[in-house]
Amino acid sequence: MRVIGLAGWSGAGKTTVVTRLIPELGRRGVSVSTLKHAHHAFDLDTPGKDSHAHREAGAREVLISSERRWALMRELRDEPEAELPDLLARLSPVDLVIVEGFKRQAHAKLEIHRAANGKPPLHPGDPTIVAVASDTAFPDAGRPVIDIDDIQGIAALMLAQAQPLAEVLARCGAGR
Repeated sequence: MRVIGLAGWSGAGKTTVVTRLIPELGRRGVSVSTLKHAHHAFDLDTPGKDSHAHREAGAREVLISSERRWALMRELRDEPEAELPDLLARLSPVDLVIVEGFKRQAHAKLEIHRAANGKPPLHPGDPTIVAVASDTAFPDAGRPVIDIDDIQGIAALMLAQAQPLAEVLARCGAGR
């Protein structure tokens, strides 16, 4: 398994790029999983559902299964938030894992940057950003810069820059 991250400010288009990359990588025969960090208290479960009642009653884990998918929800309660290496270890083997978020971890990342977002680029201060996909030229970036709409080029860059899982686990072993 190889791992590459996407970093960028909220609203830069990370999720849009990921949803365009997955089918492109699939056409290339690359199996993909994604790991998305949520910055807010999120919930996949809703009041009125049996699984929600199980969690509210105190179940530590609730596994929901149907003929189409299964999902495991774990209540952290007083435990610290899961670290990137622990989450990566839970994934089934695939060719490539795309990590969206976890921008402070030491794994290789592609920055997604849009000028209209009005935010400064991240790459000048982050040596783990190995390339930039943007609608703006960065002639002094010191790393490859590609047009944000060049999905084939971004896919090629990501495949070339992705790190083996063992390397990511070693570099991101502790802290976020």
